[in-house]
Amino acid sequence: MQKNFTIAKYEVSVEAGDHGLSLPAYKGSTLRGGFGNAFKRISCSMREKECRSCLLKLNCPYAYIFETAPPPGSEALRNYENVPRPFIIEPPLESKTDYRPGEKLRFNLILIGNAINYLPYFIVAFRELGEMGIGRMRKKYRLAEIRAVNPINHESEIVYHVGDQLVRNVNLTLQSDIGKIMDGSNGILGIQQVCLEFQTMTRIKFEEKFVQRVEFHILIRNLLRRLSSLAYFHHDWELDLDFAGLIERAAEVRLIKNDTRWVDWERYSSRQENKMNLGGVVGRVEYEGDLGEFMPLLRLGELVHVGKGAVFGMGKFIIFSGKIC
Repeated sequence: MQKNFTIAKYEVSVEAGDHGLSLPAYKGSTLRGGFGNAFKRISCSMREKECRSCLLKLNCPYAYIFETAPPPGSEALRNYENVPRPFIIEPPLESKTDYRPGEKLRFNLILIGNAINYLPYFIVAFRELGEMGIGRMRKKYRLAEIRAVNPINHESEIVYHVGDQLVRNVNLTLQSDIGKIMDGSNGILGIQQVCLEFQTMTRIKFEEKFVQRVEFHILIRNLLRRLSSLAYFHHDWELDLDFAGLIERAAEVRLIKNDTRWVDWERYSSRQENKMNLGGVVGRVEYEGDLGEFMPLLRLGELVHVGKGAVFGMGKFIIFSGKIC
């Protein structure tokens, strides 16, 4: 059985309404929070109930996307909070906060595995969020366009346009058989140095603590954990890799340059009804060693992010090969 890990990427363009938009410098949490409320509003028929106690949860789009539960009888990740959500909202990297009426704001939406089938719900929810308003003073926007983007060659096609408000059937998804490309015969030979740039705050844990120095084996541990969970909960199969061997070999790769810094960030959690202090690493690191077999994991990691808070865009990194740090 071929076990394809599937990822779909979309560029979402919204147009500020008559009063413009007032957003924070980092927009990921604002977009994620508002979008969650809009998604529940358009898809949940039992709005007063918690998902985990709702009789309709097994057939509810909102429950699957936002409150993904371990399958009955599952031994893996019984805690709801530890199940990764099958989508990522990548906010623009710009720190701009004020948008004039009619000005465009663009961000990316990544859907993973089974969540790709729910794209129409995402489109309707983003349109609904525009009517509800977002950011300071809940200013409105108009959903102008959504384009499907091929993550490899960046080819794009229109999925939705405000002019006709139709959802087009466009398939530019990336399909990757992780087990096959990691079997040792598909590694990229000769890769001895790799530079990574953590573009958004990256919160990676090792031994129950968030790290400020991202050693290579710590990065690989977190990537393996995220990819295996996304495969199990959102593709319905288990990732069959030599985890222990990969981590052991990753420990031999050295961190030779560390130009990162820790950035603190505070956000309000409507779920917990309080402010949360979230911070993470940003900046560049350079690794040296036998890196070829890890490149497929790193390339997937560029798309699915790594660490905590990935759902609202944290943990985004890009790869440079060679001595260009």
